[in-house]
Amino acid sequence: MQLQVHPPWNLRRNETLSPFRFGSSPTPLLTFLRRLTKSDSKRRISIKYHSTMATASNVQTETDKKAESTQKTNYPPVQVAKRLEKFKTTIFTQMSMLAIKHGAINLGQGFPNFDGPDFVKEAAIRAIREGKNQYARGYGVPDLNSAVAARFRKDTGLEVDPEKEVTVTSGCTEAIAASMLGLINPGDEVVVFAPFYDSYEATLSMAGAKMKSITLRPPDFSIPINELKSAISKNTRAILMNTPHNPTGKMFSREELNVIAFLCIENDVLVFSDEVYDKLAFEAEHISIASLPGMYERTVTMNSLGKTYSLTGWKIGWAIAPPHLTWGVRQAHSYLTFATSTPMQWAAAEALQTSDSYYEELKRDYMVKKAILVEGLKAVGFIVYPSSGTYFVVVDHTPFGLENDVAFCEYLIKEVGVVAIPTSVFYLNPEDGKNLVRFTFCKDEQTLRDAVDRMKEKLRRR
Repeated sequence: MQLQVHPPWNLRRNETLSPFRFGSSPTPLLTFLRRLTKSDSKRRISIKYHSTMATASNVQTETDKKAESTQKTNYPPVQVAKRLEKFKTTIFTQMSMLAIKHGAINLGQGFPNFDGPDFVKEAAIRAIREGKNQYARGYGVPDLNSAVAARFRKDTGLEVDPEKEVTVTSGCTEAIAASMLGLINPGDEVVVFAPFYDSYEATLSMAGAKMKSITLRPPDFSIPINELKSAISKNTRAILMNTPHNPTGKMFSREELNVIAFLCIENDVLVFSDEVYDKLAFEAEHISIASLPGMYERTVTMNSLGKTYSLTGWKIGWAIAPPHLTWGVRQAHSYLTFATSTPMQWAAAEALQTSDSYYEELKRDYMVKKAILVEGLKAVGFIVYPSSGTYFVVVDHTPFGLENDVAFCEYLIKEVGVVAIPTSVFYLNPEDGKNLVRFTFCKDEQTLRDAVDRMKEKLRRR
């Protein structure tokens, strides 16, 4: 049977909708519009009625709900590509959900519970009001590219071309992804230092890379030089590093960076350097490995606005690299996000042009917060390891008698009301991190004191 489809108006065959003219008799178009309005009015009444009925029908008894909950669904198993099969919900999401459920103070996830500076927020509002709301240029608003280049020159002494060597991304996480996907081939070996930011492993998996891990161990988390030398081979494509280092707070020394540079030059290896905490260096000088002799041409330096300006939700990041590496980064970036939030880029450009006094005040403020947490953790009974940078502190939880870091963090949330992050998720071999947990001090001073008081009151050595 052939389905007959008719228009919702009654036009005679071959009748056209002629333009409406004032003063003329009703045309087919006018007649159609009148019918449509009348029909739409009835339809709105009908929709309202059915919506009310639907609301009423959704009111179920508890018995009905329980009966439905016992029924088995027919949904197929969840599907995910093999390269991501091993990855679950991020540990940060898991811990934050538990924090909400148990009313715990969140010293786990690394986002401030205070807002960024007003002058940066006002710059974003001004950009929105000025109509800077459409797609930005793919690799960045020109003013931001120039501001990034100027800041990099001031910090490292390196002169870079903002048009050819700076790519603006949606946070440093996307800069990492674009670098991996744009410059790493399936089967390439990439060396990382464990513990590592969890997106590293997932992104390398998506790129099809083979990951080699060098474990940094307490108390000082220094690089085991001989292990690093043994890990570099003819198949090594890159080293992925992070300084200041999340989660340990370690800062790579000039001596360690010199060894990495020597090995990379000798073996023609690239470096991806994640430096988002560069302005949170408390007890040592931050050194960009790209500034060492012979290293700029083989380094992608990645950074962002979020940590330095307490605006983590803006997701403004960038990658700095010589043109031959920037090409790969931009190719991947084009098909990941294409462009980043336009008004936030304009505001970021203004932020990066601020005076050094902002960074000095930021560092002083975080030193006070760090002291509150570190002294409190020591008083509670943790073994606290040194943190020279970032806003994280790693501790040994074993004095409290729990079998591993995950068990301890769950106990800490449910029984004490404080959140920390188990570090075993930051290792290829979780056993390497089972004794360690990470706290953050990017919270206001009262929150830090409240968390310490809870732990002093409820945590006991076993």
